[in-house]
Amino acid sequence: MRLNRLFIFLFYIISIVPVASQNTFDIKFPSTEAERNISCQRCLQIFSQKPKEVGFSIQMDKSNTLYFEINDREFFNALFKNAGDGIAVDVVAKNRYSCSELMPEPQQIRGTILKPVYAPALRKTLKSTTENRYRVRIGKLPLSFHKKEIEFNILFLSNRTLCRYNRIFNLESYQWDLLDMGMYLDSLTYKTKLSSKAEGEQYSLKQKTLIFTIPFEKNKASYSQEEIKPLYDSLRLTDFNIKKIDIKAYASVEGNAERNLKLQQDRASSIVQAMQAFQEPTIETRVTTSENWVEFLNDITDTPYASFKNLSKQEVKEKLVGNTSQELEKYLRNHRKAVIRLDLERIDQYKDMKTDVIIDLFNQAIGNDDIDQAKILQNSIFERLKAKEADPDLLSSMEIPRQLKYAPFFNKNSAFRYLKDERNLLIAYKELQALERLAPKDKRIKYNIAALKMRIWRHNVEPVQQEDFKAEILRLAKYGIQQKLINRMLVNYHIIKSELFMRQRDYVNKDKSVRFIVKNYKNIPMQDFDYLSLAQFLTYYADLESAEHLLQPKMKTVDVNENLLFYYLNLTLINEDIIQNPEYRTIMLNAINLNKERFCRLFNESHKGGVTFQLLEDYYLYNTYCENCEN
Repeated sequence: MRLNRLFIFLFYIISIVPVASQNTFDIKFPSTEAERNISCQRCLQIFSQKPKEVGFSIQMDKSNTLYFEINDREFFNALFKNAGDGIAVDVVAKNRYSCSELMPEPQQIRGTILKPVYAPALRKTLKSTTENRYRVRIGKLPLSFHKKEIEFNILFLSNRTLCRYNRIFNLESYQWDLLDMGMYLDSLTYKTKLSSKAEGEQYSLKQKTLIFTIPFEKNKASYSQEEIKPLYDSLRLTDFNIKKIDIKAYASVEGNAERNLKLQQDRASSIVQAMQAFQEPTIETRVTTSENWVEFLNDITDTPYASFKNLSKQEVKEKLVGNTSQELEKYLRNHRKAVIRLDLERIDQYKDMKTDVIIDLFNQAIGNDDIDQAKILQNSIFERLKAKEADPDLLSSMEIPRQLKYAPFFNKNSAFRYLKDERNLLIAYKELQALERLAPKDKRIKYNIAALKMRIWRHNVEPVQQEDFKAEILRLAKYGIQQKLINRMLVNYHIIKSELFMRQRDYVNKDKSVRFIVKNYKNIPMQDFDYLSLAQFLTYYADLESAEHLLQPKMKTVDVNENLLFYYLNLTLINEDIIQNPEYRTIMLNAINLNKERFCRLFNESHKGGVTFQLLEDYYLYNTYCENCEN
């Protein structure tokens, strides 16, 4: 996946009155819309025809040299054709939005304009940097701005007249990696993505997950083994150990925030300690705590207390005392709880045996035609290989007759070889193709071949006949593969197609593939990681509206995935219509509770990981930022 930060938010300028005290060089500022339309006719027409995929930005290197970057040379040449066509940069400093001063008055030129650069110099010095990336030097940052937090807005000029004023914002977007199709071993086995950037992966052949909720009684801080044992027994963990516990503990919003969070931490820790008493392996734990503002604000919507939604958090807490607190207790008691996720791992009865002994037992089981026992032993061998406790060449020591009834063992070995190391992609693919001749109707083998072929096409390892491959995917239904898994592969098929069309600048067919993905993602099982990846994919192709609609239904739940929530904020904070909605306050408070530092970073410089600090031009966002981030 390639990270894309070449993204813009557009402001259209109709009438500009420049700041009188600053140098505006030779730039003309139209005083009427009619004057602007005459001088800017060609510029405005070019922008009206701009493909949404065309993106640009201002970048600064370590020497404080400024560059204009763009991903479409043809658009650049069309835009800067005549001598009076050019660019000027408006340098905006974050101290304009200091919380210690009054909120600044809205201005159309927010900072200091630098000397414009015109078409002859722009066209002469434009250089290619990477595939579909071009840049041109447009000046140096003045010394007065060194060591300040700054951002750059763009003035587009035609006939030396200001025609457009663009504010840049940063929004991470990616060429979407393929949805994880999994590989059939005994059952379909997926890799679990650990982050939105796939920085690491893990998988288990013997793992399952349970999620449940435990309510907390008011002012109760601990749980005993006796209280937890019925829950532990109900999970039927005889054959499993708890490998990891993830607890999200929520406090009701009344009272002191620090005390509430400390109480929730104590409650969650006591649950972990009580569960740990029932098994020897140490349980990896993660506990997060927050006040449950989401459900509180949702629950009071149709009550006499709905006006609380317009108050600050501190003002709400001041109201939640005495009779008011008692009247709202019927809601508050439901807000004190822990959402617990248990990752369970099947107990390996061969864990303490030497690897060569397990290999001998496996070969004996195969010799005795004890298929079930051989499966268990094969999985135990895989776990050792996964943990790097044995050499992968160990697989060649498994004595499996090349007969139809043993095809599942060969299939699992090849699939595992790929899962263990993706560099074995082509080796595993060739092994499975050979195995297909032995078992031509085995659905697992068919599915695994298609899943690996998708990766081969994605990474251009070997040529793939696209239409033939699509037909191969559709034929999987004939062998008993579920339609939802076929739909998942078809989405992946169009992910690759959209990238190919994009490289060819075939935007029409690219849009067709993207529309197929948007239409069909609802027909496939998706995890939070997949939703985040799809949103980033849609953003990469400038379809912000679809990305927003994809994530919006998940935003008002207290246990929303943090990465999804913050990506939704990235998408929507620049939309003035959305942030005026009272329900948006609930979403922002949820983000602040989950990770206040991360929320505040949204208002950092756009070229240093923030969306843009110019969001603080908005009165509501300015007050929210100053209330939560500058205290």
